Amino acid sequence: MITLNVFSVILETVDSIYNKFEIIFTYFEYFSVFIFTIEYFTRLWSCVTEKNKNVSDFDQRINYVFSFGAIIDAIAILPSLIALFIPSIDLRFIRALRIVRLLKFSRYSGSINSLISVLWDQRRSFGAAFFLLFIALIIVSSGMYLVEKDVQPEKFGSIPHSMWWALVTLTTVGYGDVYPITPIGKMFGSISIILGIGTVALPAGIMASAFTEFTRRNQKKYEDKLKFMLEDDVIDHKEREELKLLSEKLNLSDKDIGAIEEHLNSKNKKKD
Repeated sequence: MITLNVFSVILETVDSIYNKFEIIFTYFEYFSVFIFTIEYFTRLWSCVTEKNKNVSDFDQRINYVFSFGAIIDAIAILPSLIALFIPSIDLRFIRALRIVRLLKFSRYSGSINSLISVLWDQRRSFGAAFFLLFIALIIVSSGMYLVEKDVQPEKFGSIPHSMWWALVTLTTVGYGDVYPITPIGKMFGSISIILGIGTVALPAGIMASAFTEFTRRNQKKYEDKLKFMLEDDVIDHKEREELKLLSEKLNLSDKDIGAIEEHLNSKNKKKD
């Protein structure tokens, strides 16, 4: 249903297709909103667990409403519900906003959940890296404003104007629509490009390191669980299913699991 909705939103932006199949798109949208609304309230009703005996059912449901998954589910249906009650609203904007339903995949995708976990764990490091990028953006745009403002006032006439060139240069994109033409400007631009390589490499390095550490922690969790189950030297069917669910939750590949099991087997053989 999520996949069909994403394709529907994409195809609706093609006027020739939308005008021809408008009634089909409309009824499919009504059906989708109906299904997603039922799903939302069903999850809201069933989110109460006996583990939280000290928390009332109402409080548990309130906590669920403000969880990441529930917010995404709400955003997925609210634009269409608003359009039903406010017909004067821009429907093109509402249709485009429905692409947020793509984020509902995060409930079922271990990779997306892993990415979100890594970003949250490293939020301070990313904050520091982007703060450095912001400082570099100010310095580079100010410098280019000083050296190019007289010869290219329409492109570098102010620091905000220069920020476009500074941003695309620091991120090594370089559209080529704005560029320095004076010798000093070109020299300053070259320094900016070199500075940009390091500025962009910093968040990439943090991400790579964080993913490596995240994978290592997940492998350790799986290994500890497997050790616990091997204490009686037998893994029954129920335990095997539990390990399978854990590996899916931790987003471990068959290769990772095989390496962990091989590592434990080699350690046990050494003990014997």
